[in-house]
Amino acid sequence: MTDATDLRIAVNRLSRTLRAQKADAAVTDAQFSALARLHRDGAMTLAELSRQDGVTPPSMTRTVAVLIERGLVSKSGHDDDRRKVVLCATPTGAALVEETRRRRDGWLTPRLAALTPAERATLADATEIMRRLAQP
Repeated sequence: MTDATDLRIAVNRLSRTLRAQKADAAVTDAQFSALARLHRDGAMTLAELSRQDGVTPPSMTRTVAVLIERGLVSKSGHDDDRRKVVLCATPTGAALVEETRRRRDGWLTPRLAALTPAERATLADATEIMRRLAQP
């Protein structure tokens, strides 16, 4: 295998394991991504949310509809343009994001603590490198 293949497989496995640590297994990864973005970045329009999440507006419309139906996201009128709606994480949605983050950190923290100081330093360096690799 190539270095790229090894890295891709390791990142995918870790990502899949961390994604599984959700507070609500019925929430899809796409739904959680949109909800977490609203929680982190605050209220925004559907167009802004779809652009920031890198999906088409029709796809985001379907994602948001489920989140609204489940009471995780609310929508309200836009202050300046009555044709637009503003989306916001509800308190229930915010609690789901925070619990999921707590679970994911809870899964990862003891595994990091079991590493040697040198391994943790290597991971800290790799984290910055992976951030750069993830930039478009």
